[in-house]
Amino acid sequence: MPTEILNTLYVQTQGASLHLDQDTVRIVLPDTPGRRTLPLRRIEGIVVYGHVNLSTELITRCADDRRPITWMTRGGRFSARLHGPAHGNVLLRHAQHVTHERLDQRTDIARAMVAGKIRNSRRVLLRSARDATGTEQTALRAAAEDLADALPQLPDAPGLNEVMGIEGNAARTYFAAMPALLRGADKDIPPFTGRNRRPPTDPANALFSFTYGLLRNLVHGATEQVGLDPYLGFLHGIRPGKPALVLDLMEEFRPLFADRLALTLLNRRTLRVKHFEALPGGAWQLTEDGRRIVFEAWQDFRRQEWEHPIAGRTVAAGLLPVMQARILARHLRGELPGYLPWTPA
Repeated sequence: MPTEILNTLYVQTQGASLHLDQDTVRIVLPDTPGRRTLPLRRIEGIVVYGHVNLSTELITRCADDRRPITWMTRGGRFSARLHGPAHGNVLLRHAQHVTHERLDQRTDIARAMVAGKIRNSRRVLLRSARDATGTEQTALRAAAEDLADALPQLPDAPGLNEVMGIEGNAARTYFAAMPALLRGADKDIPPFTGRNRRPPTDPANALFSFTYGLLRNLVHGATEQVGLDPYLGFLHGIRPGKPALVLDLMEEFRPLFADRLALTLLNRRTLRVKHFEALPGGAWQLTEDGRRIVFEAWQDFRRQEWEHPIAGRTVAAGLLPVMQARILARHLRGELPGYLPWTPA
């Protein structure tokens, strides 16, 4: 498996264009003179936001190198992804499809994924409760206790609908505690009133949606690298146009990767109200300067080391989704009795 975290090239300047220049990518910014090139061998993927053009030669080279290119909307919503020819062992994909058809095995995997998400959500709540006082501390501990009570329900959940019901209730409990998690945020930022998207109607939700987009891109790359079918999930099933397995594997990473990063940026006031903009119709999104701050923080976060109890060592955050995809692949091949979600010790 890879042991080095390479860089992802994020481009959000509207009107910018990227070109292949021998073994480098040349970046042309509108109204900005000067030559900017980056060696392709140091770039693991390219993500562009909004109106950014790529030359045919660069797209073809990235496809040949299996270097993914992802197109996002200016607000951070996923649009499309190119990864070049599919690779991996066809027997693994066959095992994935066979397991999907066996409802009991599919439900077992879904239970494990939801358990990982609930444990990691609880960890976020308890970590924040240590620094809180008064009613906020009480609210965070009560929410953590409710999540602890949800975990024993999973083994008794008879089917996927019941598993998803437990996951939905746990998510509502978690986001109901979000105002206490955001106690350090800029007071000028409109309050968080509940999780919403499409569009996000407050700055915190806009930031959560944006960090989920970054996480989704990371996990999508992991499934393709291991050779799994990103569009065949066990918890999310088959959803036209949706990478259901990516959404499955994201669940255990959302609290500690995306949510924690967003909370840190808001509570340390690295992001303030000036880094968000309200759009006609009530939607909110990050400004270009705000997105730049998040990109830099995300690149640093991907290099942070986390414990991986199954591997018995620390692993960079950017490599953990690949490890989890490999654990899922081992289970599908019959080498492990079940899927083991990642939860730090």
